[in-house]
Amino acid sequence: MGFIDSLINKFHKSLFLGRIFHTLNYCLQKELKDCESVLDIGCGPSSPLQYCKWIKYSVGVEPFKPYLEESKKRKIHTKYINKKIEDLDFPENSFDAVIMIEVLEHLPKKIGDEILKKAEKWARKKLVISTPNGFMSQKTLDNNPLQGHLSGWSCQEMKSLGFRVYGLAGLKFLRGEVQNKIMEEDLLTSVKFKPKFFWFIIAALTQVVIYYFPNVAFELLNIKDK
Repeated sequence: MGFIDSLINKFHKSLFLGRIFHTLNYCLQKELKDCESVLDIGCGPSSPLQYCKWIKYSVGVEPFKPYLEESKKRKIHTKYINKKIEDLDFPENSFDAVIMIEVLEHLPKKIGDEILKKAEKWARKKLVISTPNGFMSQKTLDNNPLQGHLSGWSCQEMKSLGFRVYGLAGLKFLRGEVQNKIMEEDLLTSVKFKPKFFWFIIAALTQVVIYYFPNVAFELLNIKDK
């Protein structure tokens, strides 16, 4: 990892800066502060749940085996399930919270609607969803056929489903389709313009305000309290 990548990762993981710029890591920690058990649907190789150190029990669900194995190496979750998301089933109120971080857009609309309804039943306290603002094209990455985007979810649509909605990742027009491997955790990968580091800074600066104006944000953070 180069100097710039290292600097950006430190910025993204800083609680102090996260509070100012409303990073996903900070927002997730804020929303899960009263939760001890979490179901992480589509946990991927490096879930941000790893920074919520107080979580006593978490289940990571990941249908793509290489991602699941990478997450296991990092010891992020208490338990792992290698299963398709649409095949999941848990008793009602099984977890304090259910999270889906950049997962919903990878599901067909009908399956996404069904999973949201199920996830709400599985959660005792809240449901946390992050997803691009509207449909964002994405091809297969990491040789993972599940990485393509199959649906889009708008700010108004999520509000109509009962979610509190906030904006993430700055202004929407500054970012575009992801090109690099997800496993590399490159936070510059969705920046549309060059030089990418400069435009990443511009996007970060707009994020200070965009958090409160999700309609024009690149990503949406959706919270439903039970």
